[in-house]
Amino acid sequence: MTSASGEPIGVFGGTFDPIHYGHLRTAFELKERLRLARVHFVPVGTPPHRGTMVTPAELRLRMVQAAVAGHAGFVADDREIARGGVSYTVDTLESFRAEYGERPLCLLLGMDAFLSLPQWHRWQDLLELAHLVVAHRPGWLAPLTGTLGALLRARRSHAPEDLRSAPAGRVHVEAVTQLEISSTDLRASLRAGLDPKFLMPDSVCRIITETECYAESSQQKTVTRGEADRPQI
Repeated sequence: MTSASGEPIGVFGGTFDPIHYGHLRTAFELKERLRLARVHFVPVGTPPHRGTMVTPAELRLRMVQAAVAGHAGFVADDREIARGGVSYTVDTLESFRAEYGERPLCLLLGMDAFLSLPQWHRWQDLLELAHLVVAHRPGWLAPLTGTLGALLRARRSHAPEDLRSAPAGRVHVEAVTQLEISSTDLRASLRAGLDPKFLMPDSVCRIITETECYAESSQQKTVTRGEADRPQI
């Protein structure tokens, strides 16, 4: 691939069901430490995970928009929802690459997502389109053997500057603050009537209260098609 042009852009995808401070703090730390121009939060449209329960895409997008409003360098990006169909990360990165040319792109992942990478749709194409930035938390170990061990030996970056010298192709592991907040646990707490204050922005809390989207009686959609792809950070 040719030389890079411009400041790196972060791409942070997930169901964001709901978005919370764990997502926001991780994105903030990676943006600051890697000197990313901005981070695009990309809510998945139709997730490929089999049997996944998700809140309607438009509502999850609304919560992301509320969470990032007023924060410089954070962007709510609706491209997967607007595209329709099953959302695969490789398709999303292709759309970013078409938009930004040779500018460096950084796909932000958790270590749990990285460990499942060989199960993703066209996973080997991802590094042709972006760098992989793995948010590392205590308790997770980078693989030393197997497919991912070989990938790290061949592609691992040891300095943020490596991500600026080429548009794609490196794997960078960066430690981030450990915030044990889980969207799954949040949904369960909300169904039980517990207050999510201090776990997510107040603006997101207000949307949840207004819509009752996580109430026990709320209807959610079960997705049963597609291949494994992109667990959340």
